[in-house]
Amino acid sequence: MEEKLFNKNYLCLCAANFLFFFSFYLLLPVLPFFIIDQYHAGNAVIGTVISCYTLATLVVRPFSGYMMDTFKRKPLYLLALCLFTAIFCGYPFASTVTILTIVRVVHGLAFGLTSVGGNTLVIDVVPSEHRGEGIGYFGVANNIAMAVGPMTGLFVYEHFSYNVIFMGCMACSLLAALFASRIQTKVRPPVKRPPISLDRFVLVKGLLAGLSFLMLAFAYGQISNYIALYAKEMELSISSGLFFTVYAVGLIVSRLFAGKMVDRGKVTQTITLGLGITVLALFGLGMCHHFNRWGSDITAVAFLVIAMCCGLGFGAAFPSFNALFINLGTNAQRGTATSTYLTSWDLGLGIGIFSGGMLSQHFSFSAAYLVADIMVLLSLIFFVIVVAPHYHRHKIR
Repeated sequence: MEEKLFNKNYLCLCAANFLFFFSFYLLLPVLPFFIIDQYHAGNAVIGTVISCYTLATLVVRPFSGYMMDTFKRKPLYLLALCLFTAIFCGYPFASTVTILTIVRVVHGLAFGLTSVGGNTLVIDVVPSEHRGEGIGYFGVANNIAMAVGPMTGLFVYEHFSYNVIFMGCMACSLLAALFASRIQTKVRPPVKRPPISLDRFVLVKGLLAGLSFLMLAFAYGQISNYIALYAKEMELSISSGLFFTVYAVGLIVSRLFAGKMVDRGKVTQTITLGLGITVLALFGLGMCHHFNRWGSDITAVAFLVIAMCCGLGFGAAFPSFNALFINLGTNAQRGTATSTYLTSWDLGLGIGIFSGGMLSQHFSFSAAYLVADIMVLLSLIFFVIVVAPHYHRHKIR
């Protein structure tokens, strides 16, 4: 009998994943304003502080994958999630930029281990015949969090204090830990481990795909962290939080068909489609400020249409890249494959956030998004010419 996809373990993990990312996205768009209000810092400092979180995540990713493949995954996941929850207490007491940077670094380490744990556990919980679909729906939990998290964070920022946001983040991630504690995982038989080597920390066969994914993550880093400031610069007549909501709708819609395409073996085709849509969307985002000459309402409509297109593109590419990495590794390398996928993401994200701060300070947000567009175009070309043929030669599943 075919095993059901939507079982108790899968639903609890999706709920935990939603709450974990909701706490992340609740703080994400507000943090630049917090840094400006508390420390009177410029865009370059904002980019540096925020990128430290991502770079710390990057450092811990390879070790996280090894730990998930070596030790019991659920206890490790719960430990990381509890640590992630506790660190929210540090933000109200960060009296200087240096202290805030230290808090962000530690938080990034906890985030890295937690996200690898969740993405690895879902592969254990989902039936193999529904892997692409299961990963896609699991990602929808992130997308829903992305839809409501930033808008909620910006609403709280406008009506309450920063401490309310920090305590709300802590409460959500604590609830995530409670859901995660309800997950029952199968006992994995002992696996004979080879000597410590590079491929225990990094999926070597996934490095080419990782480079392509890195360039896509570069663009996302600029969208997720600076879109509120870009909207404020353009003096839009709508809340910038709507961008994240419409963006998330696009992500959800694309994930519903992308997962099924992956299960039919169309991994590379889905990634190519996603990258192509993203190239067009980012070009529109970079040129969006020019619509102001025709009125703020037209700019606002264009802004939301671009958000939907960004969601469709990223939503098709994200789970497909995840499945690609998993298909290149053995069952004993699931944690390693997941950490390599997320390491590529973090490296690109960190570079994108840092460069976005620099480009916006010395040029403009528009220039930053056009640079991001060029990076995704390069990712598309590299994927079609190099990555896709390599994948078809070396895939295991």
